[in-house]
Amino acid sequence: MPFSHSLHPADTIAALASAPGGAARGIVRVSGPATRAAVASIFIPEPQSGGVGESLGRAVAWCYPGALQIDSLSRPVPVDLYFWPDHRSYTGEPLSELHTVGSPPILEAVLAELFANGIRPAHPGEFTLRAFLTGRIDLTQAEAVLGVIDAQSEGELRTALEQLAGGLSSQILRLRGDLLDLLADLEAGLDFADEPIEFVSHAALLGRLGLAREGVAELLVRADRRLRSAPRPRVVLAGPPNAGKSTLFNALLGERAALVSEVAGTTRDYLTADLELGGVAISLVDTAGIEVQRGPIGLAAQKHRQEQMDQADLVVWCQPLDETTAVTSSTAARNGERCLVVRTKSDIGPPIVPAAHELAVSARLGLGIRDFGSAVAARLSTPVAGDRQLLGTTAARGRESLRQALAALDRALDLARHESDQDLLAIEIREALDELGKIAGAVYTDDILDRVFSRFCIGK
Repeated sequence: MPFSHSLHPADTIAALASAPGGAARGIVRVSGPATRAAVASIFIPEPQSGGVGESLGRAVAWCYPGALQIDSLSRPVPVDLYFWPDHRSYTGEPLSELHTVGSPPILEAVLAELFANGIRPAHPGEFTLRAFLTGRIDLTQAEAVLGVIDAQSEGELRTALEQLAGGLSSQILRLRGDLLDLLADLEAGLDFADEPIEFVSHAALLGRLGLAREGVAELLVRADRRLRSAPRPRVVLAGPPNAGKSTLFNALLGERAALVSEVAGTTRDYLTADLELGGVAISLVDTAGIEVQRGPIGLAAQKHRQEQMDQADLVVWCQPLDETTAVTSSTAARNGERCLVVRTKSDIGPPIVPAAHELAVSARLGLGIRDFGSAVAARLSTPVAGDRQLLGTTAARGRESLRQALAALDRALDLARHESDQDLLAIEIREALDELGKIAGAVYTDDILDRVFSRFCIGK
């Protein structure tokens, strides 16, 4: 039986919400209709906070100092009781947290006392599941809760927090809202098909469908990019042949990993190595020089280079400092803020001052290497404008729905261009709406809930 089938929202549940093990403070969380009565049975408020029944009956969130009276403990245990009596809590129902001494025996005794009074142990993810079922959060935000818990870097945490704050939810909501409005106009037109009333013009129909398609396509690109990403940020060395990319690659690694030669085009494939640069763990990729290649080997090298650049979190464009040609490669320009321009071989030729946005390095002499590492770390830690990420779990779950929504909108656009039957057009728009609804959780099945919430730990 799916675990979601065994969950009863009318139950009152409790679990340890802080990390297991000894600590200065431990937290027991209680949620459900009987929260007030369950907590009042073990909580003794300090005199100045008033009677427990009166205090916990207030329709506001509040913190009450006091003590816990547990039969299995020899003396009262100090506690701060946080209580949310209504739908404004995290779970959308009465909820309390008991913040007390983080001693495992004490916390176990508190839970045992609650369970003895009819409170059920919470399942993994059940608090967040209740928040979803009561409409406090949507499914993408529920996944973001787990993303915050599991984040292993500042970037992962930033992505999870943005999604938790509704960054993705607002885009899905806006897309669904626009399509719902369009569907309403179409159906109104169908209802008055015999009347000379036009609820949406042909040009407006095409424009609104096109905008919706662009929004879904952008989300799909982000999902694909997120699933292609490696656990470490990928930093790709690119540029013209004989620009010193392999020499820089070796200098950063501290070993002769890449073949270096004065002959242009020595690197035909790409090399990858993991290292720490500027305090950030990265995967560094050395690629073939950008040039017009002939023959199957050269073409394959250029294909590999382009694939690596498309998947890069940061492209390091290498060009010798003594070359006067401006760095205007279309590839570098296309990567925009994801491109760091580095002037290599700064020890060769007359002194030349690089542009303000460029770095000068000499991999052979080790000059500028530390500044290069700091610049790479800074670029990777700064979000690129307009490049909002998705959590991997959300991208994996939602990518197929985005593909189906995009296909439905493509069919809708084709029907609209040929001014075909608007009944068929409405069917395609409903298909896109359903697929977008699956991502946010407006349309869901028990299997979807199982996939999302079964990965949670107990107490979250």
